[in-house]
Amino acid sequence: MPSEFRPERSYSPGRLRRVENAVMTAMTRAGVVPHSYVLTTRGRRTGVTRHNPVTVVDLDGRRWLVAPYGAVAWVHNARAAGQITLTRRREHRAYTIREVAADEAGPVLRQYVQIASATRRYFQADRDDPVERFTAEADHHPVFELTPAENNPPTA
Repeated sequence: MPSEFRPERSYSPGRLRRVENAVMTAMTRAGVVPHSYVLTTRGRRTGVTRHNPVTVVDLDGRRWLVAPYGAVAWVHNARAAGQITLTRRREHRAYTIREVAADEAGPVLRQYVQIASATRRYFQADRDDPVERFTAEADHHPVFELTPAENNPPTA
């Protein structure tokens, strides 16, 4: 079936997904999964610290964070705070975030599906599609540019 007819899946954080996230978080903390980090955000209503495994894209000398499942809770928390922390092994680094428009997100999303195979089913565009296909669906996958927070070197 051609890619333009493939339905977009929706993210459902059921019990199995929570177990998968816990396993991925542990593996990511250990530095076993390439391109992966533990994202830390603070709940926008509760103030409770939240942790999620994420895949980071390094493209053209810049660092990007992609929300493959759409505007899930961590996205809302990050937007509200304007900053996040990424952890890998024992290194923690704070970043300020800037959500980007579709034209800037397209190339990042295309690179993302190249390295994050587990989330490809949440995209309508295939990994070999042109950037324009990714730009067209960028509104469904928020993309943030990450800038290291000032006066906040990585900690070990």
